[in-house]
Amino acid sequence: MIPFALQVAFFRVLMWFLKIGSYVIPFPAPKMFSGPGASLQMCEAIAASGVKSVLIVTDAMLVKLGLVAPMQDKLGSLGVATAIYDGVLPDPTVAQIEAGVAKLKASGAGAILAVGGGSSIDAAKVIAARATNNKPILKMAGLFKVWRKILPLYAVPTTAGTGSEVTIAAVVSDPDAQRKLAIMTPRLLPDMAALDGALMTGLPAPITAATGMDALTHAVEAYISNNAIGSTDADALEATRLIFKWLPVAFADGTNLEARQHMAQASYLAGLAFTRAGVGYVHAIAHNFGARYHVPHGLANAIVMPHVLDYSKPNCTARLAALAVAGGLKQGNETDEQLADRFIARIREMNQQFNIPTQVEKLKAADIPGIVTAALEEAHWTYAVPRYMDRAACEGVVRKMLVAA
Repeated sequence: MIPFALQVAFFRVLMWFLKIGSYVIPFPAPKMFSGPGASLQMCEAIAASGVKSVLIVTDAMLVKLGLVAPMQDKLGSLGVATAIYDGVLPDPTVAQIEAGVAKLKASGAGAILAVGGGSSIDAAKVIAARATNNKPILKMAGLFKVWRKILPLYAVPTTAGTGSEVTIAAVVSDPDAQRKLAIMTPRLLPDMAALDGALMTGLPAPITAATGMDALTHAVEAYISNNAIGSTDADALEATRLIFKWLPVAFADGTNLEARQHMAQASYLAGLAFTRAGVGYVHAIAHNFGARYHVPHGLANAIVMPHVLDYSKPNCTARLAALAVAGGLKQGNETDEQLADRFIARIREMNQQFNIPTQVEKLKAADIPGIVTAALEEAHWTYAVPRYMDRAACEGVVRKMLVAA
């Protein structure tokens, strides 16, 4: 057995090489449209680019609510033929994505428009990659395993949380193995994206809260990452500022368009930050709660985050203090230790305000070893966390989310 200290040293060297890569590897940003009506402006740009047919990847509820129709009508009026694949469910599976690929082939579409939350955008990314790469989806999981350019891809997020419209990642569920797998490559970046707060005004309060806390998790984990750089720091701090100010407003009044637009911007900035800096143990553990128990990703992140930050704090106190300042929590001459504690306490207060539970109801003690194995495997080979967990430490964190008998 290799001593844990040597394992940590190895992981830190590996993450250092990834950080160097973040400077070298190009991360082209999508062409962005922002503001109420931005989705229709993007449709005009799609038509102007010469695209003649588009597959819209979304979920059935958004179609039923009428959020997709204006974009479909706009594209049609501009001479762009459309087909719809609305079979995406939360935590999209390989089977759902393959069904989307079949729909794409049947329609003959030459481009893809994702409309929805992170699940729809992630599914659209993988459909676009699968269409041009003769490779099973599960073989794409990991870093830089999509070798060929994907189909033209456009994204319209309808939640302010995942930031998937600007990230290099897509998460796919493998129900047979009860795992979530991340496909990560700059090839997955959409060509264009629209931040249209008007599309988010009807989101129910619980979804507003969970997706908003997802965005906050991205900003926080990117900022405390050892792979953070100047640009990711700026984006993460601004995202934190916006979320602390506007998420409670959007939760209390979903029709507040200003709050919705600011949250869309915050999600985008947090996505930019974690695309380069990465995330950490919050995501590694939350992914397993989603895969095993179908806990919505943002909700799982919100539950896990304060526990992981408690553990990580000794190695990132000053960074947590800076996040507290960005969130408007500084009142006087507090020490970094006090500000870090206040930041974690504020996250717990927000969870309580948003009716987010402190524990995972379906979590079973017998499942914890498997969850820990998968979480450590994901984190240690992918994320530049500030403080590494051994198996015992990770089990201790996960057990804190077990409902007491």
